[in-house]
Amino acid sequence: MADEPERRSTHSDGGPITRERILEAALAIVDRDGIDGLSMRRLGKALGRDPMALYRHAPNKAALLDGLAERVLDELEVDTGDGDWATQLREVARGFRRLALAHPQVVPLLVTRPLSTPLGLRPLGTLRPLEDILTLLTRAGFTDADALHVYRALFGFLYGHILNELQEVVERPDESDDLLRLGLHRLPIGEFPLLRGLAPVLASYDGAAELERGVDILLAGLKATLKRRDGSPPE
Repeated sequence: MADEPERRSTHSDGGPITRERILEAALAIVDRDGIDGLSMRRLGKALGRDPMALYRHAPNKAALLDGLAERVLDELEVDTGDGDWATQLREVARGFRRLALAHPQVVPLLVTRPLSTPLGLRPLGTLRPLEDILTLLTRAGFTDADALHVYRALFGFLYGHILNELQEVVERPDESDDLLRLGLHRLPIGEFPLLRGLAPVLASYDGAAELERGVDILLAGLKATLKRRDGSPPE
């Protein structure tokens, strides 16, 4: 019974199989069933084609996963011509969070998978945000090296924020007491008084607001410490 939705979607429209169509179908599977639910057999079934016909566009699952990361990151817009670099970085942060929440099952491909691949061997599409942000910042007057530091600081924060936001923090949703809802009552009060005391704050976690606070702190620090080539602080 679990495969019934796939059987209904296997009828091909007769159009050509393209990389774009393959990635769209793969993304739908991963969004629904996770990365482990993706296989060439299931993908072929979703497209109404023999799985062997797909290998010309995606020779293996690893290539398919790389393609999915490129497909999702292609939606992340960076206006390299924006003269207000701080506002643009905030928009990039918001955009990355939107993508992650829209495709939570793809987050491992965006956050953890690249760490196991040397920079020069990563799919070109996954490097576009890096190149675009470097372009944005160098046009704003940052040195190349400082622009790279800014990118690392921004995405280091974003990766941590997204992983934190997506993880389940509520143990007992029906409980009205925040200490019980989060399971913090298990912590010895003598050893973790501050953490237990933060139960109401932790229970009222707001991902969007937390993102804004983090970006505020990050941008304030960048404006205070980074210098333009001429020695004056960036605007």
